[in-house]
Amino acid sequence: MVGGCSPFGTKKPLPVHLEKTILDLPLIYINGGKRGYLVGVHPHDILRVLQPKIVECGLKD
Repeated sequence: MVGGCSPFGTKKPLPVHLEKTILDLPLIYINGGKRGYLVGVHPHDILRVLQPKIVECGLKD
């Protein structure tokens, strides 16, 4: 199937990278594990649960 994969509930741990500016948002929507199923999550909960690597990949002025 074409598309992304949810970082939650995988059989093997996947590396997760999180754009730094996402932490400023009140809520983000991520894949909930099946096609068309989105889950609203507070970005700091993702930090706590997945312990992602914080990256800066956006353009700066």
